[in-house]
Amino acid sequence: MLSPHLAKKIVSDVRRLINEDIIIVATNGIIIASTDTTRIGQFHEGAFLVFHEKKTRIITKEDENVLRGVKAGINLPIFFHGDVIGVIGITGDPKKVSPYGELLKKMTELLIQENYYIEQLQLEARTLETFVFEWLQAREWSPSFYERAQLFHIDLHVKRRVIIASLKETKQTISVDMWKYVQTVWSDARDVIVRWGNDRLLILQTDDDKERTIAKIKTMQRALLDKYDVTLHIGCGKMGDSKQAYHSYKQAERALHIAKQTGDIVFDEDLRLDMCLEDISLATKQELIKRTIAPLMNEQELLHTLRTFFANHLSLKQTAEALHIHINTLHYRLKKVQQYTNLNVRHIEHVVTLYLAIRFLDETTKK
Repeated sequence: MLSPHLAKKIVSDVRRLINEDIIIVATNGIIIASTDTTRIGQFHEGAFLVFHEKKTRIITKEDENVLRGVKAGINLPIFFHGDVIGVIGITGDPKKVSPYGELLKKMTELLIQENYYIEQLQLEARTLETFVFEWLQAREWSPSFYERAQLFHIDLHVKRRVIIASLKETKQTISVDMWKYVQTVWSDARDVIVRWGNDRLLILQTDDDKERTIAKIKTMQRALLDKYDVTLHIGCGKMGDSKQAYHSYKQAERALHIAKQTGDIVFDEDLRLDMCLEDISLATKQELIKRTIAPLMNEQELLHTLRTFFANHLSLKQTAEALHIHINTLHYRLKKVQQYTNLNVRHIEHVVTLYLAIRFLDETTKK
């Protein structure tokens, strides 16, 4: 409970309030943290007596000659759940340091309680994440799996949709505190929310209503932006049987990949062309670029013209207006594209090929 690491942190925090030497002693009387690092590892008989007596002890100058490893000051027992788990000592004139004693003792106990709470949350988060990982991977559920589901109050008989929320900034992480806050904001006890790695949240949702789901996601996004200044990309799989949640998870990952490009909340069920493009390997995409628009790599004006042409749905008039050029200039540029690539924008198959090549180029450039 009172580890050397935690004791060192407590000494550091407490030292901000008082400019005296401070020690924290384990129940065996060994100093495990101190502002005077030379005392760490020494036996402190006064603290050892405090642990057994469970009450504060004043250490006088006379005690320095009687008790092992002590200096004048005050030693106070640290309580946690009714038990003494250590001793905090303040070195100095007992009359001067005694008024700080109870304050520092209470502060130390609060720090220990806070650390215990955080550890319990982290344990809960890891345990739940492990359970969900098994949920998504196992093809058959063991009796122990059903028992753990009951301990977590998880209904395995309802249909679920997997939602993956990913932090926009890769340097940010999902903290335990952030995870608990999302559970409060999401406010549906039937749904399972876990931290999924360092930068993702995974939600196993039970509500099949798409509009309500979008509303809840937007509420979560706003709440996290306001409280933690983080932005989430969202990908949603299809609703399905709990035993088939893995399929919804893969769909959510595919939707998330598109969401990172568009900035929208993406549902896999809404994907059409994107659904096919996601299954094309990077090597194939790069090969298509090489076979089509590679000769245009040094012709940025022509590449920009093509992008604008596709953005304006192949309308020559709208493209020329968007580029602020005469339509004859646009015809000239598209003719140059044909000369470089042997692909004619008047040919439907060629147009699709050029569109995919430009799209793959932009995708790989972003990566």
